Amino acid sequence: MNMIKTTALMALLMALLIAVGGLVGGQHGAFLMFIVALGMNFFSYWFSDSIVLKMSNAHEVNEDDAPTLYRLVAELAQRANLPMPRVYIMDTDAPNAFATGRNPSHAAVAVTTGIMSALEYEELAGVLAHELTHVKNRDILIGSIAATFAAAISMLANMAQWAAIFGFGRSNDDDDNGGIIGLLVAVIVAPLAATIIQLAISRSREYSADKGGGEICGNPLALASALEKIEYYAQHRMMPQATQSTEHMYIINPFAGKKISFASLFSTHPATADRIARLKEQAQNM
Repeated sequence: MNMIKTTALMALLMALLIAVGGLVGGQHGAFLMFIVALGMNFFSYWFSDSIVLKMSNAHEVNEDDAPTLYRLVAELAQRANLPMPRVYIMDTDAPNAFATGRNPSHAAVAVTTGIMSALEYEELAGVLAHELTHVKNRDILIGSIAATFAAAISMLANMAQWAAIFGFGRSNDDDDNGGIIGLLVAVIVAPLAATIIQLAISRSREYSADKGGGEICGNPLALASALEKIEYYAQHRMMPQATQSTEHMYIINPFAGKKISFASLFSTHPATADRIARLKEQAQNM
């Protein structure tokens, strides 16, 4: 089922890129974006994890570099009946974490230095178990592909914006007003469409990953406590490594502090309070 969803997402993103190309450059622009989209589909499938990790300035560590973290990941992966993922660290005080990769055999878990100092051992175990559930549920590929395409769409929107400012657009045989309108639509609609795609793939999956994380670590209350702490830090501390293209991948939205109440409708994550309430209910049932 996840493979079908991933294929559908890649087709949708490809259609979106072609549509943006057509708005900006007519038939020539649409054809160019078709070629670009084919290439991106290939690279996003095979290399999206490397792209996302590079975008996040994450560096790989081994057991000698971070023994406590590495052994904890290994123990939780064994509990979840998963292959040992690669382990990465991002140098920032803001606590957060994400998982990426194309399948459980080619997965990576990344945490910040801040999360290792802000959380207790059991809380960190809950966070890592949450991320390993994403790996087990095969959420990581679709999330990584969405991040890669969202970054590309944002880049194209910026290019379209500059093209509109300097008067570039469709060829001379097209209607000038239509070209200008097309550029403006590309600038406004493309980032919005990318955000909608991110919303569609992430919100419900966080609830599922929370539940699986509580089961793997055996302590849903520890994960609930971790979410509360990470949310607090996200409200008060910026995370330089995060971008709007990758925000949906983190366990807590790293831009939570910039959101206003109306914008919560367009958040890439469910409300943290709702997630905590579900984890507390899970703990009671256990």
